[in-house]
Amino acid sequence: MSRINTNVSSLTAQRVLGQNNKSLGTSLERLSTGLRISRGKDDPAGLIASENLRAEKSAINAAIGNSQRADQVVNIAEGGLQEISTLLTELQGLLTTSANGAGLAESEKEANQLQIDSILQTIDRVAGATSFQGTKLLNGNFDYKLSTVNAGVSDVNVRGAKFDGASYTVDAIVTASAQQAGFLISFGGTALDLGGNPSGAFTIEVAGAEGSRELQFASTQTVTQIAAAINAVTDVTGVTAAGSGSVVNLSSTEFGDSEFVSVKVIDDAGQTAGGGGSIATYAGDFSDETDLNTAIAFTSAEAGNGVRDDGQDIAGTINGLLATGNGKTLSVNSDFLDVEFTTSTSVSQTLGAISNGAFTITGGGADFQLAAEVDIAGKVSIGIGDISARKLGNSSLGYLDDLASGKSFNIVDGNNTDTAQQIVSEAIDQVSSTRGRLGAFQKNVVGATIRSLGVALENTTAAESVIRDADFASETASLTRNQILVQASTNVLSLANQQPQQVLALLG
Repeated sequence: MSRINTNVSSLTAQRVLGQNNKSLGTSLERLSTGLRISRGKDDPAGLIASENLRAEKSAINAAIGNSQRADQVVNIAEGGLQEISTLLTELQGLLTTSANGAGLAESEKEANQLQIDSILQTIDRVAGATSFQGTKLLNGNFDYKLSTVNAGVSDVNVRGAKFDGASYTVDAIVTASAQQAGFLISFGGTALDLGGNPSGAFTIEVAGAEGSRELQFASTQTVTQIAAAINAVTDVTGVTAAGSGSVVNLSSTEFGDSEFVSVKVIDDAGQTAGGGGSIATYAGDFSDETDLNTAIAFTSAEAGNGVRDDGQDIAGTINGLLATGNGKTLSVNSDFLDVEFTTSTSVSQTLGAISNGAFTITGGGADFQLAAEVDIAGKVSIGIGDISARKLGNSSLGYLDDLASGKSFNIVDGNNTDTAQQIVSEAIDQVSSTRGRLGAFQKNVVGATIRSLGVALENTTAAESVIRDADFASETASLTRNQILVQASTNVLSLANQQPQQVLALLG
C-alpha cells in the first residue's frame, strides 16, 4: 500500500528520534552535572529523600561546629582554672610556713601575709578576666541562678540542669538519716574511783577517722576533765566528747559512713564506782539515749578488744532519681540534672520530703547545642561557678577571702592557721573538681559527640550520594547507547522521508 499524504514511517522515525535525543540529553546532563536528580521530574521520591538528607547534613555540620566551639570555650576556662590552682598550691605552702611561729619573725609573717593578699587579689583578677568573645567564664556568669533555697539546705552546687520553662524546682526525699558515730561511757560517778589503787592509771585508747591516741587518767579526775582531755586531741582523732554527770558522750566530728569512734580499755585500774564503769552503744539513731544496747563493762573482753561505732550517710532521692549520700550531703548526676547540696542536721535526720523543696533553679548555666536536632535531648548544660576568693570555701569553715589582711584567718593577727589551711584545701578541692568536671565534659561529651557526628555526617552523605549522584560508569554506557540510537534514528528518518518518492514509479 503506497500513500503520500501521510508518511507514517516518517512519523514513527521522528517519534523515536525525539525519544533518543531526549535520552541522549539526559545522559549528557547527568555526566556534565554529576547528578542523577537535577529536578523533581527526574525522581520525585528520590528528590524528597535527598533534600531531607541534605538538610540533615547541614544540621550535622552545624552541630560539629557547635561542639568544636564548646571545646574552645572550655579550653579557655581550663586555662584560667589551672593558674588559680597553681596559686592555691602556693598559698597552701605559705600557710604551712607561717604556722612555724617560733621560727618566724613578725616581719616574715607580715611579708607572708602580703603574699597571701596578692594571691587572693590575683585569683579574683583571673576569675574576672578569663573570657570568651567578651563573655566572662569564671566570675559566675555561667553559674545557675537559684531562688527559694530551703533554710535547711546550704552549699548548693548546681553543675548541670536541662529543663523547659522559666524555672525548675529541685525536690528531695530523705530515706535514711545522716548519723554521727559515738556512744556513752559511764563512770558510775562524777569522778574516777580507782578504789584500792589510787596510784594507778585508768588507760583508754580513743580512735576516730583522723587517728588514735592513748589517754591515762588518775583517780578523782572528773568526768568534765576526762572530756576536756579527749577534746584536746580532737584534731588528731576526729572524736569529740561532752561530759555530764557520770557520763562522757563520745561522737565523731563529722557525719557519714567514713566516720567512726572506737574506745579500747587498756587498763581499768580497778575502777569500782557504779559497778566498775561501762560503755553503752546506741541501738538506733545516734544520741537517742532511750534506745541503748546492753552496757559493756570495762572489765569485759569486748571492751579490751575495743568497742566501735560507725556513722551513717544520708540517703534519699532527688527529683525521682536515686541520690548519692556523703555525710549530710546529697548529690545526683544525670543527663538532665547534676546537683549537690548539704542539709542541716535536723533536715538530714527527718525522714520524708524536704518541706517546700530544696531550692528552685530559675536560669543560668552554659547551654551547648551538640546534636543536629534542636530539642532538650540534644542540648547539654553545664554550670561553672564563681571562682573568686569570696566564693571558694564553704559555709561551715569559711571562705578564701577570710585569709586576707584584717579578716578572720589572717596569719598576722590570728592563730587559726589550721582552719585557714582547711579552707585552702576545700578551695583546692573545688577548683580541682571543676577542672575535672570540665575535662570530663571535653573528653566524654564533646569529644565523643564530635566523633559520633563525624560518622553520622559520613553515612548521611553516602546515603544522599546513592540517591542523587550520577553513576558515571552507567551513564557513560547509556551515553554511548543513546548516541548510536540517535544516529540510527536519523538515518532511518532519512530513509522514511525518501520512501514516498517511490510512488513516482507508478506514474511512469
